[in-house]
This record gives sequence, C-alpha cells and structure tokens, in this order.
Amino acid sequence: MIHAVLHEAKDTVGVAVVEGITAGMNLNAWIMDEDEIVTVSAKQDIPIGHKVALRDMAVGDTVFKYGVDIGKVVAPITAGEHAHVHNIKTKRW
Repeated sequence: MIHAVLHEAKDTVGVAVVEGITAGMNLNAWIMDEDEIVTVSAKQDIPIGHKVALRDMAVGDTVFKYGVDIGKVVAPITAGEHAHVHNIKTKRW
C-alpha cells in the first residue's frame, strides 16, 4: 500500500494520500519519477493531504515538495514527523 507520494528523490517531504496514518505506522512513500518505494516510520499522526518528513531537517534547511522549494524549516523536524506551518515557513516574506 502507498501511504505518501513524492515526485523526486530530492524531495524532503511526501504528501499523505490515505486516511488513518497514526504514530508508529511504517509508511510506504512512492517516488513517482523513479518508480521507487521508500519507507519511513510515522512519529506522529499525519492527516490525509498533509506532509510527512522523509528525512531529518534542521532549522534553515530548504523543504522540497514535488521537486519545488516550498519554504524553510523553522523548528527541527525528524523523519516521520508531521511537516506543516508549525515547523515550515515560506521564504517569500
């Protein structure tokens, strides 16, 4: 089963595509461009449509989603955590 999708191997977050992701679940994330599956253990509940971190990220790191720079990390994120407005901000302002 695919739990999250990402476009490119450089993506640091994937998007949850199923409901019911809970802390402790092993997630399969599909890298579409390479047709590969990577796995990560969910550290928190992840709502459908929200981002899950695929690797550890430090404050100031760039976040990539679907191959695009979507912002910077403002609070440390570990692989498997919910990546959202509480730990990612846009670089636009």
